[in-house]
Amino acid sequence: MKSKIVFFITMVLSLAMLSPFVFMLATSLKSDAELASMEFSLLPKSPAFSNYATAMGRGNWPLYFWNSFLVTFLTVAVSLVINSTAGYSFARLKFKGRDALFVLSLIGLMIPPQTTMIPVFIILKHFPLAGGNDLAGAGGAGLINSYAGLILPYIAGSYGVFMFRQFYLNFPRALDDAARIDGLGRVKTFIHIYAPLSLHVFATLGALKATQSWNEYIWPLIITTSEDMKTVQLALSLFRDEFQVQWNHLMAATAIITLPLILVFLFSQKYFVEGIVTTGIKG
Repeated sequence: MKSKIVFFITMVLSLAMLSPFVFMLATSLKSDAELASMEFSLLPKSPAFSNYATAMGRGNWPLYFWNSFLVTFLTVAVSLVINSTAGYSFARLKFKGRDALFVLSLIGLMIPPQTTMIPVFIILKHFPLAGGNDLAGAGGAGLINSYAGLILPYIAGSYGVFMFRQFYLNFPRALDDAARIDGLGRVKTFIHIYAPLSLHVFATLGALKATQSWNEYIWPLIITTSEDMKTVQLALSLFRDEFQVQWNHLMAATAIITLPLILVFLFSQKYFVEGIVTTGIKG
């Protein structure tokens, strides 16, 4: 009886989570006349697949996708290196102030990113020797309208450091001793032993970082003003003007830009549970 109740609750929650996707796909296939009709129907009476071609024909979508792919790829790649090495250092290395620094890094989990956007913007705006700035960070645009400006705020994070630290704490000290006997230094120990054993943690954090970077809207809106630096999330504003929103074309474009995230999830879903469980066993 208990298993049936759990199954029922799971199905209800699954349907609730899938409903936005169903509405998105249904709306993307409706014609303008159906959207303007006072009669509500979930499924389109005559699917208008041409909405997808129309949506992709408005604006420079190859450039928007390239910007988002590049920013997401570099953000994930650099953040995995930084978070894994930082987590390894906090878990396996002994140095003065280690625990205090780790607690300080965890404060980042308690600070909403919205509160740091203006300070980060000012720092990047006055970044020395970038975008026409002098050594004092004045005279130019800094990292505004640049890939670096889109990437730098997201290459590290407290949650990623915490995940890797918790995972590396599970390894016995004898593993480090064996690596030292074999003549491996700290860097080679991490590269040849710890990194290969933590691939599922890399996959888990990589998927989370990719989702965060790909879906980001507020920060690209703040740091970019050029059409050439527009990401796919910003490009959705093409279907909204002063008077109305073209919902069918907007939903068609949204369905297309959601596809990469679905593929990421499908290829990495088996790592989520294992990665999260193994990073929370020991504190």
